[in-house]
Amino acid sequence: MDLKFNSSRKYISISIPSKSQAMSPHIKSVDDIIVLGVNLSKFNKPTQFFICVSGVFMFYLIYGYLQELIFSVEGFKPFGWYLTLVQFGFYSIFGLIELQLIQDKRRRIPGKTYMIIAFLTVGTMGLSNTSLGYLNYPTQVIFKCCKLIPVMVGGVFIQGKRYNIADVSAAMCMSLGLIWFTLADSTIAPNFNLTGVVLISLALCADAVIGNVQEKAMKLHNGSNSEMVLYSYSIGFVYILLGLTCTSGLSPAVTFCSKHPVQTYGYAFFFSLTGYFGISFVLALIKIFGALLAVTVTTGRKAMTIVLSFLFFAKPFTFQ
Repeated sequence: MDLKFNSSRKYISISIPSKSQAMSPHIKSVDDIIVLGVNLSKFNKPTQFFICVSGVFMFYLIYGYLQELIFSVEGFKPFGWYLTLVQFGFYSIFGLIELQLIQDKRRRIPGKTYMIIAFLTVGTMGLSNTSLGYLNYPTQVIFKCCKLIPVMVGGVFIQGKRYNIADVSAAMCMSLGLIWFTLADSTIAPNFNLTGVVLISLALCADAVIGNVQEKAMKLHNGSNSEMVLYSYSIGFVYILLGLTCTSGLSPAVTFCSKHPVQTYGYAFFFSLTGYFGISFVLALIKIFGALLAVTVTTGRKAMTIVLSFLFFAKPFTFQ
């Protein structure tokens, strides 16, 4: 703010700088969207969309393969929550490293909001990982493909959005089409389990809320991707650690993983690394295009993951 005193006319002129001028000199723009060190704000919307979609597909396809590979280790299935703990720990470290590499390190989103997002993140990822102890991977993915509908419902109640008939019809058709795979799997695959269905359904409920809360928070406070990942996953790490400690689930998991360090911690590192890269592109999609489009893209990715899962991991399946 500049003060100017005019002696001849005896008045004080007060000029308030614009929003961009008031910012620290190292911050280029409040609208900058940085993903893995790349400023997507320099590109037009179609190019931004192409880059984000490519990143989501590339990293999450590897992520899905590694996730199923970890759960194929004999005896690991009961430790889904411990895998989530390790994953959250790696995400927090990666987020901290990325945040140190950028010049603006300020936390923009309130801590209370991060506590809510962390709780929802624990729900969606922890329950999803744990469900793999009861469902085979394609069945779990197919259920998650149906989250378009709950995300739309969450958008209406949380953000006051309105969707046209075309949006609703497309979401319904995409979800119902993928349910066919689930029905086939339930009659053939032996590990279609009611407990797994309940777990993945609860994960979907958290999914319905988290994308909309993230979108609202990032657009309202202009939070960065690295900030969102660091705070939400580090708080979530504490939640899971407390939960495992209280339920005595930490010691057996640590004992098992110490006997198979490469197949557990080794795979988990690359699993978390590809997941971190993938979530960075998903958050960019949410911030630029909204939660619904981001979920639509990840749903398309999951459909491809199902195909690859049948190619790399043998499963009973038939066309009816």
